[in-house]
Amino acid sequence: ALDAADDDTLSPPHERALAAAFGWHGADGTLPFAARAAATDGIAVGTLAWGLVTPCHWLVGRDHVTLVDPAALELTEHESRAAFDAVRPLFEGDGFRFEWGAPMRWYAAHESLADLPCAALDRVIGRDVERWLRAGDDAGGRPATPLRRVRRLQAEWQLLLYPHPLNEAREQRGALTLNSFWLSGCGRFQPEHGTAPLVDERLREPLLAQDFVAWADAWRALDAEALGALLDASRDARVTLTLCGERAAQRFESAPSRGWWQRAGDRWRAPEPRAVLEAL
Repeated sequence: ALDAADDDTLSPPHERALAAAFGWHGADGTLPFAARAAATDGIAVGTLAWGLVTPCHWLVGRDHVTLVDPAALELTEHESRAAFDAVRPLFEGDGFRFEWGAPMRWYAAHESLADLPCAALDRVIGRDVERWLRAGDDAGGRPATPLRRVRRLQAEWQLLLYPHPLNEAREQRGALTLNSFWLSGCGRFQPEHGTAPLVDERLREPLLAQDFVAWADAWRALDAEALGALLDASRDARVTLTLCGERAAQRFESAPSRGWWQRAGDRWRAPEPRAVLEAL
């Protein structure tokens, strides 16, 4: 089965594949990953609409602004809590419920987030933020009211944290500053149905960093470990494997046990790995 779309969808293929496995419903950019993560972090999400607030660094260039991978911040819990406490009045003063979940996972809850389309963080890392900030604009190029609120909070965040002692200390030691945030995964909590899939993300980091030597090494490790175990399991039970790229997700299902002559024929008819990866 192939789930293909353009590479400018707000929800990338891996999020669409997970949402389908969970039995969720929602339009592009409105899959409630924030509420799910908040519940996992021990926050009582209730019926509120939640969004994931990721502290990050926007790199300002001559022609555009790029979102640096938040992992590059290497934010400690102490720094995260200090920054969280500093910006908390901005969100709560605007009617949001604001919660800390982990150093890189903060959460905001507000009714305006119920159906707010947002680009997933993986769509924006290493790219111009302007393209993705305008994802919810109307036909006249005007942002909807909830998006105007988010953009105002981003601007106020920058003004508040620019002179903050936390950022001054980070600058002195050559670390990236916290100069903005990204909002994603908005929506109300939805229960999950069926068995949760096993997710292996070891290809993600080298791909985002465009380190294709590390990406190839990650594939070799996958073949030797996770995929080898999946192949062994397929001899006794039905298993599925979903590969996700920029444009598409492709799901493979194990076939029933067959004779050796049939398996030999399958090998001749199997698609080339290169063709499968190019389709993603």
